[in-house]
Amino acid sequence: MKRAGCLLFAALPVVITAGVYVLTPAHSDDGTPKTSVSAAQHGAADAKSRAEKERAEDDEVIADLPPGLAAPAEKELAQKLVASAENSTLDWRSAYGYIEDIGDGQGYTAGVIGFCTGTHDLLTLVERYTKAHPGNGLATYLPALRAVDGTDSHKGLDPGFTAAWKAEARLPAFRTAQDEERDRVYFDPAVRLAKLDGLGTLGQFIYYDAMVFHGPGTGPTSFYGLRERAMREADTPSQGGSEKNYLDIFLDVRRKAMQAKRADIDTSRIDTAQRQFLYDGNLSLRTPLTWRVYGETYKVQ
Repeated sequence: MKRAGCLLFAALPVVITAGVYVLTPAHSDDGTPKTSVSAAQHGAADAKSRAEKERAEDDEVIADLPPGLAAPAEKELAQKLVASAENSTLDWRSAYGYIEDIGDGQGYTAGVIGFCTGTHDLLTLVERYTKAHPGNGLATYLPALRAVDGTDSHKGLDPGFTAAWKAEARLPAFRTAQDEERDRVYFDPAVRLAKLDGLGTLGQFIYYDAMVFHGPGTGPTSFYGLRERAMREADTPSQGGSEKNYLDIFLDVRRKAMQAKRADIDTSRIDTAQRQFLYDGNLSLRTPLTWRVYGETYKVQ
């Protein structure tokens, strides 16, 4: 179901800072410009140090907050809510072996959170899994996965890749690998940033679902781009703004981004689920919950 952009957001400050030093010329003894490698290294080290300091400060803030969506029961609920939109089921664990090309231009969509062969996250999953479990049933497809990354091509994957995925998904180790990659790329960053923005459990889920659908890129229709646009229209709670107003605007921005991608797209995961919870004032995402996605009604007690 996703994604635009690439997974570079966390690295950008270091890359940009280092680039400034690399492109700033020094001069040799004869007065001709030359690149200062030591300055570049020093700049990159400073940027890394600042980033580590900021992350440590953020960790202290988060440590003092309630677990929110990261609490076991709420995290389970989050997977059910996403699965209702991604796989039309509350049984999210049934999706480990799921794989098909849904015709969205991103190749095969597979697994518990919809990893895609065209959007780098499926490739990263298989690479990390193979590093931990050499000789697994997907390892032989790594050259093909690298070749089709960023495209909708199946070259080198057909006809055996789908069967290999389904077979590997029966193994506990690969299921664990899918869970870990889902958390590393989507769940943990979304919940962390939502907490820093002052959002409660519902807001944390809204960020998570947007991260899953749009991808964690910095482009205008990727998660960080959507957040930036919403913040231009409203302050986050951590900036002194209204939580309900900010989330309402974030959902507006996200809905427009979905429709820009495909005018006839079903936006019920927003309209009759997340927006409904918001308008009900259920900022803590307390159960029982009832919502509708794609015309189907779901309930969690």
